[in-house]
Amino acid sequence: MFDLPKFGNGVCLARMAELLDDLAIDRARLTRISVVVTGSNGKGSTAAFCAGIGRAYGLRSGLFTSPHLYRFNERVQVDGAEIGDADLARLISRIETAIAGISKRRGEQFGAFEALFALACLHFQETACDFAVFEAGIGGRYDVTRLVGALTTCVTSVDYEHVALLGHSLDLIASDKSDACAAGGTVVYGENCAHLKPHLIEYNHHRGVTSRFVRDDIGVGGEAATASRQQFDFRFGGHELPALEIGLPGTFQRNNAAIAVALFLLWLRRMRPGADAAGCEAAVRSGLRETRWPGRLETIMHDPLTVVDVGHTPDGVRQSLASLTAIHGAGDWILVVGVSGDKSADGIVGVLAPCFDTVICTRAHHKGADAAVIASAVRKANPQADVHIAATIAEAVTMSRQLAASRKRRIYVAGGLFLAIEYAVVARGGRAEDLSFF
Repeated sequence: MFDLPKFGNGVCLARMAELLDDLAIDRARLTRISVVVTGSNGKGSTAAFCAGIGRAYGLRSGLFTSPHLYRFNERVQVDGAEIGDADLARLISRIETAIAGISKRRGEQFGAFEALFALACLHFQETACDFAVFEAGIGGRYDVTRLVGALTTCVTSVDYEHVALLGHSLDLIASDKSDACAAGGTVVYGENCAHLKPHLIEYNHHRGVTSRFVRDDIGVGGEAATASRQQFDFRFGGHELPALEIGLPGTFQRNNAAIAVALFLLWLRRMRPGADAAGCEAAVRSGLRETRWPGRLETIMHDPLTVVDVGHTPDGVRQSLASLTAIHGAGDWILVVGVSGDKSADGIVGVLAPCFDTVICTRAHHKGADAAVIASAVRKANPQADVHIAATIAEAVTMSRQLAASRKRRIYVAGGLFLAIEYAVVARGGRAEDLSFF
């Protein structure tokens, strides 16, 4: 892909704005058609829900997300179709040429995420998208998605992450993410932001930004779930939508779906104030029902039952674990756990380990912390656990299958995105080393 580091020379929105101008991106139109999704957990599925609703409404809908799970092209989609290899290669070449000129003029290096964001903007413009959903990278204040100038954004959830940049308190982290919203716009906050409401309302006030909270301003009720479906009632801004269905597992997906519906309704009210209510309801129902998003409590095998989850913060892991037991029941699980080297092993493992009596500690090929470090964290959190160490993901797949067969157990893979995706690839016959991330 781009021959660039993940991040450029420090925080600088000016060089990114220059790149968009150099590529002749119509930034006024970009602002009109776009919403931005920020948050610590749930960004990807929220963005996918929102784009799915737009597509069901009949809008050509762009979706920009990160990271990809299996293939780089996943990050840029239009109407559910990943960008093709030929278009990707053509746009990469065009953007690299523009970056080379700007870098020479400014004496600054761009990052790969900046380049990819520009690629998404260009692809959505070339394909004449009517609606675009952008997932932020880190935070919102300095993230490139702030340049969208979106008047409708959200904070799906807030947890301790990237604290060196975002701040060492949840108030600071939520404030940073809120800044993705342009002055005069509206931010929709997920339910775990409720305790920050007084701070966020005051923080947003002087920019004329309106704050809306799930389970307060946005009603959610009538919740029910089966192994394959969930439903909930939704109420917001004069819309009463009973028994909305989603096909994604995990109780946390109701929060994400409610945010996505509110985002779309707010955008539609601003851009098309005379929109047909019946058509809007039909689009919401279809968009939520048809959305698929891999990696979150995804069943990758049935014999033995094997579930992987890409959650990588303590709160995200906690929510996924609660949903796993609600859907599939507790007990008779083998946990395969690994944590990226830049995450808190104690925080993530401390949530998982006490709930499992058999744990396999391993190391992802991409950015994985040493398996012995993970094992130490497991023993500290659960001294009674039967702890095993697998040096590689391939060894973890083999070991977990053997233990599952001999002990009649199921397998849960959790602790990090790279761990979950590498395990899924190896379990299906691939190699972790063949995956490419940045």
